[in-house]
Amino acid sequence: MASGIKDKVAILGMGCSRFGERWNDNAEDLMIEAYVEALADAGIEKSQIEAAWLATAIEEEHVGKSAVPLSMALRLPNIPVTRVENYCASGSEAFRGAVYAVASGACDIALALGVEKLKDTGYGGLPQRNRGSVNDLFWANASAPGSFAQLASAYSAKHGVSKEDMKRAMAHISVKSHDNGSRNPKAHLRNKINEDRVMNAPMIAEPLGLFDCCGVSDGSACAIVTTPEIARSLGKTDLITVKALQLSASNGTESQHNSWDGSYFVTTRAAANRAYKEAGITKPRDQISMFEVHDCFSITELVTMEDLYISDEGKAVKDVMDGFYDADGKVPCQIDGGLKCFGHPIGASGLRMIYEMYLQMQGRAGERQRSEEPVFGMTHNLGGFPHQNVCSITIVGKEGA
Repeated sequence: MASGIKDKVAILGMGCSRFGERWNDNAEDLMIEAYVEALADAGIEKSQIEAAWLATAIEEEHVGKSAVPLSMALRLPNIPVTRVENYCASGSEAFRGAVYAVASGACDIALALGVEKLKDTGYGGLPQRNRGSVNDLFWANASAPGSFAQLASAYSAKHGVSKEDMKRAMAHISVKSHDNGSRNPKAHLRNKINEDRVMNAPMIAEPLGLFDCCGVSDGSACAIVTTPEIARSLGKTDLITVKALQLSASNGTESQHNSWDGSYFVTTRAAANRAYKEAGITKPRDQISMFEVHDCFSITELVTMEDLYISDEGKAVKDVMDGFYDADGKVPCQIDGGLKCFGHPIGASGLRMIYEMYLQMQGRAGERQRSEEPVFGMTHNLGGFPHQNVCSITIVGKEGA
């Protein structure tokens, strides 16, 4: 019977590039930037890496097909390298591949790296891509802002939240994330904003305004993982281990009949339930120290905190406005600035989130370091649209916790 991966894999080292409009750098430059930091942090030689995974979503615009660009950019020692893509959960998929390889005993040390050069696509937002003949027939005109605006409307209708209260809760989320991002030297957007500016910003898709939407950036992040035993043999102490890693993909329930009301994410709830069980967490609101969730839009963050069973259903608006998820609140969410301030280089985002958890748990997050020592950290990626998506959840924490 499957026993899960709790505490079978430790993070040996991590690295993250600066995110932003990196016009003068190509994808290989960003990969190297994140990798060099991760390798130095791990304290190993390149020859000790036995397998690697590359995550990138819109490869046509920068690295091209296959995983060879990773092998070449890092001059890896002719080891197996695999490219993965799973919507916005691509970075987490690379991490999952490396973690599973180590947990299974297939290799001792593995690498996961995610990269994306979205600015090279020439689009102000995510470029439109063909989704296949079936999808193009029944949601040909779907857009990300439009779809998530419908999520906000469905949530408001179900829970009786007024337009004003919803707008102010979403504004609080954006203001909070910008305040956090202003203290992060690797964030793309480091400007503080206020609620009035958010409330009066141009409308993108009612009720989502300009500051309710994350930006478009270039970036890369990298993780090197191994077993706890090997990590200790290399002199590592106070290990950060993987407690759970779960992924859930839509099966058609949301988009093909009316059993789903459009106010929540089916996949997030499924992945969260499995992740908590794998990690042995029974009271997530009390046990999880901090979150990095997929705040592609401010409404996504709000709804996700209910789908992760942190806020009671219909109560996230109150928790948000009470400051529960602020940097100095009970359970910080997006303490590094989130997608709102980093943007969303698709292949890199999942690993960038884990990077922040790793730094926080080692007390290395600098000006944004959480004063209360974190024990468990959860990251959440949601790829696609509310009615058709994939959700990946990772829980990391201190060994033995």
